[in-house]
Amino acid sequence: MSNFKLSSKFEPAGDQPNAIASLLSGLKKGMPAQTLLGVTGSGKTFTVANIINTVQKPTLVIAHNKTLAAQLAQEYQEFFPENAVHYFVSYYDYYQPEAYMPVTDTFIEKDAQINAEIDRLRHASTQSLLTRKDVIIVASVSCIYGLGSPAEYEKENLKLAVGESFERRELLNRLISIHYERTSADLNPGQFRSTGGRVEVMPVSERLVFNIGLEDGKISEILKVDPVSGVVLEEPKNIFLFPTKHFLTEESKTKKAIADIRKEMESQLKVFESEGKLLEAERIKRRTNYDMSMIQEVGYCSGIENYSRHLSGKKEGEPPETLLSYFPHKEDGSPDFLTIIDESHVTLPQLQGMYAGDASRKKTLVEYGFRLPSAKDNRPLKYPEFKERIGQVVYTSATPGEMEKEQSEQTVEQVIRPTGLIDPEIEIRPILTTQQGTPLSEQGRTLLGDNYPGQIQDFIKETEKAVEKGGRVIATTLTKKMAEDLSVYLKERGIKSEYLHSDIKTIDRIKILTEFRRGNFDCLVGVNLLREGLDLPEVTFIGILDADKEGFLRSETSLIQTIGRAARNVEGKVILYADHMTGSIERAVGETNRRRKIQIAYNEKHGITPKTIIKHIHDITEHLESAHEKAVNANLVTDRAVFGKDMEKLLKVKHRQMAQAVKELDFETAAILRDEIHSLEKN
Repeated sequence: MSNFKLSSKFEPAGDQPNAIASLLSGLKKGMPAQTLLGVTGSGKTFTVANIINTVQKPTLVIAHNKTLAAQLAQEYQEFFPENAVHYFVSYYDYYQPEAYMPVTDTFIEKDAQINAEIDRLRHASTQSLLTRKDVIIVASVSCIYGLGSPAEYEKENLKLAVGESFERRELLNRLISIHYERTSADLNPGQFRSTGGRVEVMPVSERLVFNIGLEDGKISEILKVDPVSGVVLEEPKNIFLFPTKHFLTEESKTKKAIADIRKEMESQLKVFESEGKLLEAERIKRRTNYDMSMIQEVGYCSGIENYSRHLSGKKEGEPPETLLSYFPHKEDGSPDFLTIIDESHVTLPQLQGMYAGDASRKKTLVEYGFRLPSAKDNRPLKYPEFKERIGQVVYTSATPGEMEKEQSEQTVEQVIRPTGLIDPEIEIRPILTTQQGTPLSEQGRTLLGDNYPGQIQDFIKETEKAVEKGGRVIATTLTKKMAEDLSVYLKERGIKSEYLHSDIKTIDRIKILTEFRRGNFDCLVGVNLLREGLDLPEVTFIGILDADKEGFLRSETSLIQTIGRAARNVEGKVILYADHMTGSIERAVGETNRRRKIQIAYNEKHGITPKTIIKHIHDITEHLESAHEKAVNANLVTDRAVFGKDMEKLLKVKHRQMAQAVKELDFETAAILRDEIHSLEKN
């Protein structure tokens, strides 16, 4: 497969045809940067999909958080079902970077929890980039962090072909050399097991099994097998197995790296000794010697990324390899792919600021002898380095910032929605009120405190009205604690609600949003995560609490973005709770009303009746279930169909099957049956 093929039952409408034509013209003229100013619900992603389909180049889409990246990945998968659309975000569920605080003399060890499924998706991304051209990668800003050399990663892949000479032991050793783990239990990505003359391998990027037969020193057959059902899906003649790690170094390079690390350590020791820093000298000597011993013995040490400059052979100050290195380049080395920066008013500042924060932390570690100076080269790209490594770029946002305006050669407006939907009506109500409904004076507020009936009680009344009509509700607060407390309070008042903020794990955030859309609960309470790009057409009411607290969360841009969440439903309504009018509120309301007039005029001219967007509800986590979970769920569906409502009989059969599996030492089947029994008993 080498060509993008857009799949959609819709044709471009509204402002989309003009936007697509203008942006394509800009790309053809060689414009390095353009901006698509598209209001919420105007179909920015569909516009970009049409551009990708015409340009026919691999595309990098960068979003500012994992939740938005997941949603965009879903949308592009729907537009390009026959092409490779991947999700590339940080694989940490939890990450505490190594740090030192001199004031309190506190050293914090690196602590991280890796999500294996996201790691698998990252490998799927890089492997697609190295093996095909029709690739769209939807990434978070983590794509500018060091990833390992694509040349080394590609060189170490293992090609297996039917008829190729391979002894069983040789194959096992080759798998281990590219960091596959041997197991005798259930296979997970990046593992293999060997029984008799066959070797079963689950590649690091997929949840399927390659069953490799070996006879007379040759590969006799290769079967592509579904790990749950055991059904043979295909009989390929050859396969490629990529390494399970992105950071790889040849043995010869490792020896040279050790020598360079030792040389740098000795140089740094002289610096510390000349400055009288004996504690720092002893600290760096002890740590570096230990790390070098670990690398020599096992090929790895904790914090090995801090030696990436030596292991990769790069020069001091040279930028690291990143995901951008895996994208195709022309013969002259210039990028040969398209870059889309989604919600650019938020994403661009993130990309700009990541280097400085990392550099500050590393500087302290080096000064106090916790790391060698070369650790500074384990870093994200600087913004100018990032710009050099991307191709032509299109910024997309409903509220472009100054940076986009300065860098773009043209800005294309996409204000009209093909659905005819109009920006929601906005009301401004006081935060604290008297019983007669008039604003509370400052003196009264001081006497009665924040518990006096006001924005919360009014929000609850409006929420009850919206829920009664079948709608969903969003509340935006200023802090995580407020979001959690309000969610609890709403539950006490009989409103099904959940909170959402950055402390919740990536996969869980996506699942919460999906459950919200499905109606498992009615009100979603959050802080900043609820602003940009979240596609929630079921939302009919949004309450923006403390809207007059001028600042980042209540700026003109933030307010317009939040208001836009209700623009996908004909019943959309937004209430701003504010005791006084700020400049941001005035500008946000003014811009919203301007867009309303344009859309209303378009609807009247073309006889359009606005209709709520109807969108299929699913999430990217649906295919992240483990093979074990899928086996349990699939078996239960089949068995319930056979046994009907006679659950007691089904349970007896399951217990008997589990006992037989244990007797035959088939513990994998026994484990699946055990979990089926637990599920049946629970329900």
